[in-house]
Amino acid sequence: MIIAANLKTNLTRSETKKYLDALESFLNAQNIDQRVMVFPAMTSLQEHSGKVCVGAQNAYATQNGAFTGEIGLDHLKEFGINTILIGHSERRHILGETQESIVEKFNYYKELGFEIVYCIGEPLDVREAGEEAMLNYLDAQYQGIDTEYEKLTIAYEPVWAIGTGKVPTLEDIESLHTKLKEKSSAPLLYGGSVKVSNAKEILALTHVDGVLVGGAALYVEHFSTMCAYAQELENK
Repeated sequence: MIIAANLKTNLTRSETKKYLDALESFLNAQNIDQRVMVFPAMTSLQEHSGKVCVGAQNAYATQNGAFTGEIGLDHLKEFGINTILIGHSERRHILGETQESIVEKFNYYKELGFEIVYCIGEPLDVREAGEEAMLNYLDAQYQGIDTEYEKLTIAYEPVWAIGTGKVPTLEDIESLHTKLKEKSSAPLLYGGSVKVSNAKEILALTHVDGVLVGGAALYVEHFSTMCAYAQELENK
């Protein structure tokens, strides 16, 4: 399974180092061999060795250049980072990233052989419009994306569930993941108000290959527990 933490605009560089050190200690002490990823804030990126894969939440499709406020390949290479989160709903809906720009970024980092966690998800009005509208909306987010890229992981996050405490029913998650698996054989994560109290049930669902955790991942003890749940389920 894949257990990923999106730390968003939280934790300083020193706090992130403490977080990673604590997480590594837990994974080693508990003999956890699941795929564990952490995506720190841009200024908290750092070189790291161990069981945890450190990735970037975002980067521009360039090696370097005149792109104020962005980072490029050179900045990722400095820290040995070759994993990136692309298409997160907050990048789409708050920062205005279009599918065209997302595809450009995807293709750039794909050509470099990066491991890509690609995010899809629908807002509440689309969800309430019915299954056909929801599937059409999600299908548009697959446009231009190589769904058979061997280093691809897809993360489904209903936008209306992110940070709200609202979560689709387990039946809804399983049903949609089953349909999304028909679009790509890549590992498929669930995200959206995942927390310690529901992570184990979500991880146990068919076609759920892991979770992408936001707010609850800020507490390393909670995120560590989710890693342990994944290991427990894999060992059954």
